[in-house]
Amino acid sequence: MTRALGGLLVALVAGGLAPHAVAESRGEPEPPRVNLVLDVSGSMNERDMGGGESRIAAAQRAFNEVIDAVPEETHLGIRTLGATYPGEDLEVGCRDSEQLYPVESIDRTEAKTAVATLRPTGWTPIGYALRGANEDLGDGPGSRRVVLITDGEDSCGEPDPCLVAHELAASGTDLVVDTLGLTRDDAVREQLSCIAEATGGTYTAVQDADQLAEKVEQLVRRADLPVENPTAVDGAEECRDAPWLGVGVYEDREEFGEHRAYRVPVQAGQELRVAASVTADRQVNRDYGVLLRALDEDGRELTRGTGAGTGRTDVLSTGLRWPVEEPDDDADDSGDSGDAGEDRRTVCLVLSHSFSAPDSVVRTPGLPVELAVDVVSAADESPDAAAFGLARGWAPVLFLAGVGLVAGLLGGVLKRVVTALRGTA
Repeated sequence: MTRALGGLLVALVAGGLAPHAVAESRGEPEPPRVNLVLDVSGSMNERDMGGGESRIAAAQRAFNEVIDAVPEETHLGIRTLGATYPGEDLEVGCRDSEQLYPVESIDRTEAKTAVATLRPTGWTPIGYALRGANEDLGDGPGSRRVVLITDGEDSCGEPDPCLVAHELAASGTDLVVDTLGLTRDDAVREQLSCIAEATGGTYTAVQDADQLAEKVEQLVRRADLPVENPTAVDGAEECRDAPWLGVGVYEDREEFGEHRAYRVPVQAGQELRVAASVTADRQVNRDYGVLLRALDEDGRELTRGTGAGTGRTDVLSTGLRWPVEEPDDDADDSGDSGDAGEDRRTVCLVLSHSFSAPDSVVRTPGLPVELAVDVVSAADESPDAAAFGLARGWAPVLFLAGVGLVAGLLGGVLKRVVTALRGTA
């Protein structure tokens, strides 16, 4: 059990840590930064981790494995919550979070010595600890990840951990929080899931060894995959004010009842392909939909994509395709080819959703939006790809009619042969 927990932590530390930002001064990748946040509240004394081992002992063993395995180039830090104050004063207990080891190139002996001193003590101020963990990581470029390990939900209420996660997600620092729950309590699962979903992280319950092994394997596979970080973009209310998008992946946020507009230039002979996703990162009402429309410069709708759902979902997606046909060479009788820029079309993308939420749910920041934009030339299409429809002209019609006629004749002959053979039997 302990080894599996350690393996999962190693995978979480390694996953998503490929440096993707470039230091301006030296042109070298910034080191990935990871902050392990450990719950050391009184309930961590419970001995239910297999073999009578306490939760804190299992976590300490797992931390030692992580410290031994962390790559040299990774800056690793450790923060605790509930580790120092055993009293009953709410105000003091809900600020009981401190940096045990700074986020830096790790001294393995020093870090393991610090972990060995931990004894379960106090409260569970998760929201307060998350803010501290974010500050520990600093503001520079590069991968920033928090791994939160706890056996219970926040015991303070203020600041609310889920709201803190939304706050951090909206800060523009690209922080990811993965959460590990040491119990299967529904309230713990709900809170840790909310924290993870708000920041693009993962939640895992870590009491079942088989499930842990499966999760570790999954995370290890993902660790080698290249990750494309979306470009932040701020959509507009009107197409005339909308930002220009090229080929790429973009992220935005959209309030309830809001429309977001973006513009994409498309040349004649190209096809625009767009996928849009809206993430329900908080409690929402049961019926919802997403609508993506493509408009021309006069506001006329060219095409649309829709998606709808009911119940509980994490992401709702839709997409659309719009081809711009080549101009007719014979259209201009004067022989003037005209301005080549006239072949370019501006397509306005308008994204809206019908998510709604109870009055008690926070409205800001808006729901996370992701747009994937691609423009494909007709010359690049494979022969079996349909750029402007399934087929055109009389040829495909005659071909299909001929196939149908031949199939009908062969079917009739076969039926007659079978009937004759049965009659002679």
